[in-house]
Amino acid sequence: MIPNQPLVSINIPVFKCEKYILRCLESVKKQTYKNFEIILVNDCTPDQSIEIAENFIVQNQELNIKIIHHPTNKGLSITRNSGIDASSGDYIYMLDSDDFIPENCIELLINLAVETNSDVAIGQTMCFDSKKNEEKLIFPILTDEKTILGVAIFESFVKGKWPVIAPNKLYKRSFIKENAIRFVKDLFSQDELWTFHWAQKAHKIAFTKETTYVYYLHGESIIFNRTKVNFENYLSILGHFSDQYESTKNKFLKTLMKEKIIKFKEMVLIIQWKTIKEKEYLHQNIFRMQRMPKLSLRDYLSNRFSRDIKKKNFFQNIPADLSAKLFIWRFER
Repeated sequence: MIPNQPLVSINIPVFKCEKYILRCLESVKKQTYKNFEIILVNDCTPDQSIEIAENFIVQNQELNIKIIHHPTNKGLSITRNSGIDASSGDYIYMLDSDDFIPENCIELLINLAVETNSDVAIGQTMCFDSKKNEEKLIFPILTDEKTILGVAIFESFVKGKWPVIAPNKLYKRSFIKENAIRFVKDLFSQDELWTFHWAQKAHKIAFTKETTYVYYLHGESIIFNRTKVNFENYLSILGHFSDQYESTKNKFLKTLMKEKIIKFKEMVLIIQWKTIKEKEYLHQNIFRMQRMPKLSLRDYLSNRFSRDIKKKNFFQNIPADLSAKLFIWRFER
């Protein structure tokens, strides 16, 4: 048990979660680590979520809970920022209202964060699939290192060694504040962008392979939102990656950013084709992506990029008509 018992702010956005909010709050109440506050941010939810939360507060007055009310609906990014701004803890933990946490979650992560003096402590995420009624590991930690330091943090992010989701991480609040790390207004599904920003700034991160989060997969889960609006959102995120690449002076970071951009382009195109299958829209997005950072001839002649990255980049940057046809052929064969 750590001696000083730092305060942990648990941030929970509230919007259309009346089916799940009580289970979420009960999981926080059962935590073995008791020095926490709960920050509920009401983003003008139209259902009974806030009434359920207020009733929970009345029945559990020993808990330190506050509700922040937005005057108008502002979206998840501003809702997360409101939670950060309202937090007074030494650490911040983000928990989505349809998910829940094991009773030792905060204890595991706070002990890890304090022991290693890390800016961010990361646990394992389990997914409960409500349709199949089964649990499975999701967004797994793929490194055996207990801690990662310095520029190797951003490198491990680019290489996909740990989950990029904003929840299920214990962030040192001073690290978030001093580096002015915030979610970007009017963007959703921006876990990748949030992590892209903070992974460049962190001095040390730490891992536990103990499960500290249960992602509840259901028909309304954001993971199933696959419309053109979503893909325009992903292209905006690519735009932010590209802007950061252009402004960065560090050559090693620029190399890593270029690799991340190429991988993210591929991911977006694959998901788009799997869900929408519109040839003209695919062609349009390939053409738009070709204006973003890509490998140069010098990059192809160097050993800084893998053969796989060079191959992806090649197919992304041949004439858009041909690129779209080859993409469909490669995907459908």
